[in-house]
Amino acid sequence: MKYNVIRNESYDFKNESYSSLYPNIHKYPATMLPQLGIKILKELNISKGKMLDPYCGSGSSFSSGLECGINFIYGYDINPLAALISNVKFTKIPINSLVSARKIFEEKILNFVIKNDATIFEKPSVTNIDFWFSDKTIYKLQVLKYFINEIKDKKLKNFFLIPFSETVRDCSYTRKNEFKLYRMKENEIFKFDPNVFNVYLDKLYKLIFVYKNFYLPKLIGNINIKIECSKLSAKKDFYDIVLTSPPYGDSKTTVAYGQFSTLSNEWMDIDYARKIDSLSMGGIKSKMLINKGLISNYISKINSIDNKRALEVSSFYNDLEESIKNVSYSLKKGGKVIYIVGNRRVKNIELPTDQFVAEKFEENGLKHLLTYKRAINSKSMPSKNSPTNKKGETKNTILYEYIIVCEK
Repeated sequence: MKYNVIRNESYDFKNESYSSLYPNIHKYPATMLPQLGIKILKELNISKGKMLDPYCGSGSSFSSGLECGINFIYGYDINPLAALISNVKFTKIPINSLVSARKIFEEKILNFVIKNDATIFEKPSVTNIDFWFSDKTIYKLQVLKYFINEIKDKKLKNFFLIPFSETVRDCSYTRKNEFKLYRMKENEIFKFDPNVFNVYLDKLYKLIFVYKNFYLPKLIGNINIKIECSKLSAKKDFYDIVLTSPPYGDSKTTVAYGQFSTLSNEWMDIDYARKIDSLSMGGIKSKMLINKGLISNYISKINSIDNKRALEVSSFYNDLEESIKNVSYSLKKGGKVIYIVGNRRVKNIELPTDQFVAEKFEENGLKHLLTYKRAINSKSMPSKNSPTNKKGETKNTILYEYIIVCEK
């Protein structure tokens, strides 16, 4: 069955970025525009109930929900860095506590430098650490980590880990305009000598400013936001509304969330940091091709070109279907799901993820209400890729997103 799609330019949000409404507290790939969630929630007249985001990332959907008056929000993500970012954004901490903790932290750094302290730290378990960091940077990051670990209050400690994570990335030898782990060229490394402490403190100041002015004012009254670092735990007939933007494909070939987060997660002692992409949807390759439903025809076309890629695509859609089953099971009767997806290309074949999502929700007892098509103007994703995997042969990746609304 073909589901009707309406091109809706009012959802394009031309000349608007994520930071137009809610500035990021930490860089993260492929974040959903909060304005998008706000507009569709208002159009559907949704302003209360329990909201779920089963792939919450850095928490854009939470911003949308709070802006529309939804106070009970639940999020899941398998990436510890994503869960940390979302938790810090939506955890209430008095500003005077943050300012006081910052002053104490800054004094500790200053005293450390003045005393020319030569404390020996145990080297962290970061894969190929000397490939990604200079010895001087490693040592200063260890100092920062030591003082952060001295913070007893968990909420404050998590807050101070956000600029630490960004400092890890910014002071490493990774290319700064990439989400994947690519090392700088040798001539760039030769000139690269970041002031680690200054980078961290500057980011801490900016974080407090953004939190104070954009996030804390939303955390007024009976706000209940729960974020778990795990896959969705299905609860029968529990949620009233689902607002989410799931991955558009497997992390290996689309957006490498785990790879982007690897260095930060390892510095924060996450022992499975290098496995996150393989734990994501499509992370484990299927042994059989999908042979039913509308997506099967597209997979068959890919298979005629490349069996390996066809199996990888099957893996992703198998996992997405399983997740949709859990979401459907967890939704109350009369509840609505809003999925925002992009239709990526594989072997130059555009995959109709929007149609797949609508089909699978209908198979699980929901009714497709509408699908809007919007132009992407400001999402942090690669503008081109190589869908044929031939060197030098590139195409535009995802130019449009689809807003799918279904009701149980």
